[in-house]
Amino acid sequence: MPSKHIHPHLTVKRQGSICHEEKVAYRPLIYSLLPNKKCCFYFVVSNKICTFATKSKYMEKELFRAIIAENQEYIGRIHLVQRPLYLEEYGNYVFVGVRQAGKSYLLYQRIQQLLTNGVDIEDIVYVNFDDERLQGMSVADLDFILQAYHSMYEGQPIFFFDEIQNVEGWANFARRLANQKYRVYITGSNAKMLSRDIETVLGGRYLDISVFPYSFLEYLKAVGVLLSKNWQYGRKANELQRHFRTYFDWGGFPELVHFQEKRIWLNSLYNRIFFNDLVVRHKIKNEDALRLCVRRLAESVKQPCSLNRLSNLIKATGTSCSPSTVMEYVRYLQESCLLISIDNYVSKFVEKETIKKHYFVDNGLLHLFISNPNTSLLENLCAITLYKKYGKGLYYYNKNIEVDFYVPDEQLAVQASYQMSDGETIEREVKALVALHGLYPLKRAMIITYEDEGEIVRDGLKIEIRPAWKWVLEG
Repeated sequence: MPSKHIHPHLTVKRQGSICHEEKVAYRPLIYSLLPNKKCCFYFVVSNKICTFATKSKYMEKELFRAIIAENQEYIGRIHLVQRPLYLEEYGNYVFVGVRQAGKSYLLYQRIQQLLTNGVDIEDIVYVNFDDERLQGMSVADLDFILQAYHSMYEGQPIFFFDEIQNVEGWANFARRLANQKYRVYITGSNAKMLSRDIETVLGGRYLDISVFPYSFLEYLKAVGVLLSKNWQYGRKANELQRHFRTYFDWGGFPELVHFQEKRIWLNSLYNRIFFNDLVVRHKIKNEDALRLCVRRLAESVKQPCSLNRLSNLIKATGTSCSPSTVMEYVRYLQESCLLISIDNYVSKFVEKETIKKHYFVDNGLLHLFISNPNTSLLENLCAITLYKKYGKGLYYYNKNIEVDFYVPDEQLAVQASYQMSDGETIEREVKALVALHGLYPLKRAMIITYEDEGEIVRDGLKIEIRPAWKWVLEG
């Protein structure tokens, strides 16, 4: 094609999922072929502007070859705190959890397990889609990963895709890989990856695993503290309680463990979640209303909260926000894995959808929003611990009786009470558990405190009083 000068007042556009515009001078213009960018060149021919689009497949494959090689070299050098990870040898998995919960490190841990078991490093393909070089990728570009690998090696690769939800339509590619008998491990920071729509596309070919920040036991391991025999007593108990105070206040995000300025780190993480996973992803225009919604949820963490009540609390600040908008915001917070919501066991269907108890996925994030936090942090930690174990089988009970947590399948009821130092508190918590036992017989009833311990028997029901630091370690 003959070369022509660019029109002096022409706006040049780079087309694709990301667009860029700029005015160009009257001079010849040469664009390099950047990976995954459709570059459009405009030429003046007979007073008409003609467009010629090109895309360099070679450059895209070259980029993925570089990424594959870089990551093969990098992964072998990573030092890991081993977490419980039991996977089927030939299973395909989707790991989902809040940002910085440790999903990438679980991928690294799985890779190191495979290498230990004899898999060659050349068979490992790890791609992190948060890599700025991959911004703007489309699902059609994903096949270049396969092409790049097979241009380098002859083996059967095992794929590890980190934060793949950044690529719209990724599930179709993941299904194709599974159909072709590749082993695939995927992570994402959006619970929508586990939605019915995605499950339908994946066709039952993947198993899902929810990833949370460290448990207290994992936290202890990360700071170099191992449980010894009789850890419940003496100096070891004192040491564990000191570490528990930090964990209780600031949570268990793996990268936070060795940071001194924990609030600064958590604020930075929350801002990334807020803007990337909420505002940008869902195109939210009223940021103030969303911020207030998060704060009001944090302040209401110990009590059932209706959509109407949340809406009114936000409106009281002068910010308009309807109940339907609040419902959307809560759903977005759940999808970002920031929020855990549980239902009232005795609610009718409509109430289950509109009135819930909401908890934060980590105590550190909750701590950002509340003052005098002890009672809220204790109940939040109980919710996290029970939810990780029982999932959707966890409820609260609120009908003439208020019980914080109820697991009907296990006949288990749990109250959270920071201190049991006065008779009124003891009577309130015990009376609720005994009343629930009269309606639904319990095999186990517990009151979790910060440090009080004991046992109460009332009307044939044994109620255990357990300090939180022991309870979370006993599982």
